[in-house]
Amino acid sequence: MKFGFVRVLLLIAALFVAIPVHAEQRNFYKIGVITELSGDLVTGGNITKRGYDLWAQEVNAKGGIEVQGKKYQVKLVYADAQSNPAAGAAAAERLITQEKVDFILGPYSSGVTLAVAPVVDKYKVPMITGSAESPLIWKNKFKYTFGTIPPINFTGATSIKTLTELKPAPKTIAIIGSNDAFSKATAEAYKSAAEKAKLKIVKFSIVPSGQDMTPLLSAVRSMKPDVIAFGGHDEEHVKFVKALKQIGYTPKALLMHCGITDKAFTDAVGKDGEQIFGTTCWTGTAKTKSKVLWPTASAYAAASQKAFKNPGDYTQGGCSAAGIAFQTALQKVGAKPGMDEAMRAKLVQALEQIDVQTFYGRVKFATSGEFYHANVGLDPLTIQIQNGQIKTVGPKASVEAAAQYPMKEWKSR
Repeated sequence: MKFGFVRVLLLIAALFVAIPVHAEQRNFYKIGVITELSGDLVTGGNITKRGYDLWAQEVNAKGGIEVQGKKYQVKLVYADAQSNPAAGAAAAERLITQEKVDFILGPYSSGVTLAVAPVVDKYKVPMITGSAESPLIWKNKFKYTFGTIPPINFTGATSIKTLTELKPAPKTIAIIGSNDAFSKATAEAYKSAAEKAKLKIVKFSIVPSGQDMTPLLSAVRSMKPDVIAFGGHDEEHVKFVKALKQIGYTPKALLMHCGITDKAFTDAVGKDGEQIFGTTCWTGTAKTKSKVLWPTASAYAAASQKAFKNPGDYTQGGCSAAGIAFQTALQKVGAKPGMDEAMRAKLVQALEQIDVQTFYGRVKFATSGEFYHANVGLDPLTIQIQNGQIKTVGPKASVEAAAQYPMKEWKSR
């Protein structure tokens, strides 16, 4: 009994000892991907998967990543975070210590990313998340974590500003957010922007993720806000729209963020998605030019449509752009597959220095301040669903179509 107990203690102690990550010689890049392939956030996880897959397919179709005159194919090794931060952290450790991946493409959600970031710092393995947007990630200043989508406090003010420029301008707003890292940050970003715009906030509420919104929205209805802004994930957006329709309240403007640009949302809500506003940093019609893989945003959207029968949204695009960022940095430092710790450190330095124009727009990571290692090369956009299409309606320099305002009543659709 005593011997068995000692063995258990030794096993537990071993879990807290970092296992050195040794270089492994091979003729292809072995890339770990951690994302939510099951659980509550599987819809978003599958969006990130499409983005990473499309990048890998395009790179391999061109013979691989060329480094010092030789091309190396890429192989993605997936690990399911199960929509759970602890599972994500365990998956990262497994990819690094057992699979010995060269680097990591990161999770869909901010909560899982916050759990994975300390692990990649511990083992000194670079990671780029093509999705997570919570300011907490960048304020923690993780050395080995980067992100291609700007944090929500960088992008969130744009849509509020667009709404305040509508005529007649809205005067009141209700703001609701789910209680997870990203969604809460989204609601807080909208609140800060609304205060600066001098919109009267009649309701600000952070609620448990997955909660039935009908009772809360019934209470909000009596306040008659001109604008309702919601911070949540994909599936929650669908439920939120259905709850508003169920109680029969149509605000003058409904503002959301993550998820409304993906085809899954418009498929789920149909005509009820019409005229909903959103915040994004990329659309398939953005005026971008690049010499790396896809030359324009529209070329990328066409490739995505061919591969998945879906033109892709800003999250999917951000994940493909994450691959391009790694690709550019690898070429810059001449990093071949099977990198040791010293080369991975050089790769981090290269990521900090890159400034590249992609189909997604400019990728340039901040190296100081509150946006440390987040992409600050993009300009936020306000979009609106019009006739089933995503249209940019703000800021003025990027407008594709005039905003439709106020929203049509649910019953008249």
